[in-house]
Amino acid sequence: MIRKFISATLVALLCLAKSVSAQTTKLVNPILTGFYPDPSVVQVGTDYYLVNSTFSYFPGIPVFHSKDLKNWKQIGNVIDRASQMDFMGEKLTRGLFAPAISYHKGTFYVTCTDIDHDGNFVVTAKNPAGPWSNPIRVPQARGIDPSLFFDEDNKAYIIYNSDAPDRKPLYSGHRTIRIYEIDPVTLKVIGEEKQLVNGGVDLSKKPVWIEAPHIMKRNGWYYLYAAEGGTSVNHTEVVFRSKSVWGPFVPYENNPILTQKGLPDDRKDPITSAGHAQFVDGPDGKTYAIFLAVRPYEGNYYNTGRETFIAPVEWKNDWPVINPPSNNAEYQYSVNYKEVKQKDALPQAGNFEYTLTFDKKLDPALLFMRTIDSSSFSLSKQNGLTMKLKPETIMELVNPSFIGKRQQHLYCTAETELDFSPKSEKEKAGLTIFQDESHFYFLSKSVENGKPFVQLFKSGADGKSMELLVKQPVTDALKPVKLRIVAEGGFYSFYFSKGDAWELLKDKVDAKFLSTEVAGGFIGCLFGMYATSSGESTTNSASFKYLKYSGNDPMFKNK
Repeated sequence: MIRKFISATLVALLCLAKSVSAQTTKLVNPILTGFYPDPSVVQVGTDYYLVNSTFSYFPGIPVFHSKDLKNWKQIGNVIDRASQMDFMGEKLTRGLFAPAISYHKGTFYVTCTDIDHDGNFVVTAKNPAGPWSNPIRVPQARGIDPSLFFDEDNKAYIIYNSDAPDRKPLYSGHRTIRIYEIDPVTLKVIGEEKQLVNGGVDLSKKPVWIEAPHIMKRNGWYYLYAAEGGTSVNHTEVVFRSKSVWGPFVPYENNPILTQKGLPDDRKDPITSAGHAQFVDGPDGKTYAIFLAVRPYEGNYYNTGRETFIAPVEWKNDWPVINPPSNNAEYQYSVNYKEVKQKDALPQAGNFEYTLTFDKKLDPALLFMRTIDSSSFSLSKQNGLTMKLKPETIMELVNPSFIGKRQQHLYCTAETELDFSPKSEKEKAGLTIFQDESHFYFLSKSVENGKPFVQLFKSGADGKSMELLVKQPVTDALKPVKLRIVAEGGFYSFYFSKGDAWELLKDKVDAKFLSTEVAGGFIGCLFGMYATSSGESTTNSASFKYLKYSGNDPMFKNK
């Protein structure tokens, strides 16, 4: 009997172990690769919804859905109609800063900042896939990075970064966190504004850029947590708490609760600049932090922009600590709950490849510059994406014929098949790797002296012209040509094909020129399909049969 009991117990334990093992999921960072900065997340039942900044790209503020915090599918965009807003005349690194998503009693809310025009605003929807309302301005909440907090008594509050007290900063980067009560229906503020944080954790140490604040309530405490130090290598996340939503908020003695600052510069495959976090409960009931960070290929050079990461959170003496016991953000975490894959979702994490075709509709992740001109392109099974050549160029603060897809890996390839017969030297179409208006390379087809060429251009130092780097003739002006751009960390290489074989046009072109470190700003690189007549009117068009993308970063090889 004893032997049978022990045997039965062992079998039960083995079955339990297999069951637990079967529920183990590996979260691979970044959970959204490429230019997906300033993440904000909300849980509604068993569903998670996440949004990111898009600055002056259109449509604005992608909305992702997940069941497991690992597999994300884009289900829409918050700003998807020109009637909501456009960004004409604005640099691409302006526009929409740091959205935050929340939910209360059947309504989804997104707060955000239109940095140069509308300031802080709120949009609402009953379905996170849209449609979203037109923006409602909150002019009294002056500053950036607003978020909403709904308390247990159904009162709502808007929290945001604002000026130093009396608009008299003690030093550069001196900011405050402030709060208003707000009516969740009319979205009008109630009562007086109150300052919650002055400067940051310790004003005597001159902390800079306290921003992206969120408030949550747990075990009777109100937690105010925010980014501090700026969004580059000094980026951190800090936390305060209070027994009242109005404060006073006391900082955690072991702040910051998240940073990559101070880690060895020579560590393998570094993750840096971590901060701008938001907490969310996972399917296992444990707390996780969603935050931004970057993956440089050297020093502080990266072209993929700020990406969306995840890390576990532990509560110690009623304080949240992200990613204990190590400060080092990891590329992989194991969690004890079931993975739920998203049907028809493009992959977003690790190494992947896919081909976008243009026979029915554009993928919601594709981006235009500043607004959408639906009359400038068409889709068909036969021709793919046909784009009219517009006089506007990507060097101007306008809406050129450009449709872009994020560079999501340090090592990757993008290629397309172009059907285009240029009629003049000013007519060009092709594939660009684009950081901003004055930092890009353009692999194009055009003509010189009536003969067709494949040309490689670099944006000019004056921001108004392009420099021809190299060109090669093609034999048949009417025949489609394939174009390929290969990223290899600090270099790009450019290829073309008149048939099956690829020909190298130019290799080892400086990629640092397109990095955030050189170009500045807050955005990441895009591979763009682009067609222009360079200031002249034309009726000509160019067709892109597909856009194929393949990422192959070494840090993902075994994940």
